[in-house]
Amino acid sequence: MSTVLKTFVAYLKRPALYPELGRKIIKNTISRRSPFRGKAKTNAWAASIAVSQKLAVSWLFSMDTDHFRNTYADILEKAIAKEAQCPITMGGAGALELIYYACEYTKAQNVLETGVAYGWSSLAILLSLQKRNGTLYSSDMPYLAQDGDRYVGYVVPENLKKYWKLFRFADRESLPKIFKKVSSFDVFHYDSDKSYHGRMWAYHQIYKRLKPGAVFISDDIGDNSAYQDFCRKKNIRTSVVEYSGKYIGVFIKE
Repeated sequence: MSTVLKTFVAYLKRPALYPELGRKIIKNTISRRSPFRGKAKTNAWAASIAVSQKLAVSWLFSMDTDHFRNTYADILEKAIAKEAQCPITMGGAGALELIYYACEYTKAQNVLETGVAYGWSSLAILLSLQKRNGTLYSSDMPYLAQDGDRYVGYVVPENLKKYWKLFRFADRESLPKIFKKVSSFDVFHYDSDKSYHGRMWAYHQIYKRLKPGAVFISDDIGDNSAYQDFCRKKNIRTSVVEYSGKYIGVFIKE
C-alpha cells in the first residue's frame, strides 16, 4: 500500500482529523502552487540579512550560546542516542540555543509551539521552563502514514513531561483548544504547516496573543514569503538566522 493511500485510510479512521483532510485535498489539488508563493524573493531577502545563531542570541538577548551545550551536555547526548534508536524518521534538531535563550530572556511561563516531531525544540523549551514551573503547549499532527504517534516527543526525558501539554491535531483545531486554556504567551516557536496560507493564519492568530516583549520564532521561512509579508504588514523589524542552510525568522514583540 502506498504512503498516500495509507495516510488517507488513517485519516478516515479519525473523524476528528476530517477538517485537516479536507484542507490537504484542496492544498494538493486546487492550490498546489500556493505553498511556494514568493519563495525566491524571500530567500534573496533572508540571505541578505541573515546572521549566525550565536550572533542573533547575542544581539537579541545579550546572552552567550556556549553555556547551553556545556550545561546540558549529558541530556543532549542521551537525546541524540534516543533519536538514533527511533524506528521512524522525523524532523531533526534545529536552532536549539535560539529557542532556549528566548525562554531564558523572557523568563517564560507559558510557551507555545507548533510542530514537535522528535521533540528537539520541545526539549530546549522545557529545559528552561522547568526552572520556573512553566508550561509548554504544543500542537502536532499525528504521524499517520508511519504509525508514529508514540514516537512524537521521543527525545524528551520523562521528568520534563510534567511541564508539557501536547495537542494532537492540526493547528486550526489545536490552537483554539490551547487558547481556551491560556490567553497569552511569552515565546512562540512555529514549525508546522509550511504552506503560505497555513503560516499566515497561524501567525495572525498567535501574534495577537503574545505579550509585549515576547519572542516570536518561525523556522524555514524560505519556503515561501509568508513570514516576510507578515513582518512587512505589521511593520515588524525582524532578524533572520541562517542555520544548516535554512532561514529562521525571529523578533521581539514591541
